[in-house]
Amino acid sequence: MDVYLNTRRDLLVVKKGCPIPPVPTLGKWRKSKKRVAKVSEEIRSALQMQGYYMRKVREVHRGRD
Repeated sequence: MDVYLNTRRDLLVVKKGCPIPPVPTLGKWRKSKKRVAKVSEEIRSALQMQGYYMRKVREVHRGRD
């Protein structure tokens, strides 16, 4: 999987080697240098259905407070 972040700190996961889909967000996407060893079932199913998975990074941190 390839992981991208944009200037608004949105997270985008696509299948390795696939182009970035035309998602309706602003900002420039940059590829993360970290490797992905494992993904959740939610991400895996989204990749199969849509070809990508996207969410705001802040949503994860709010759930932990």
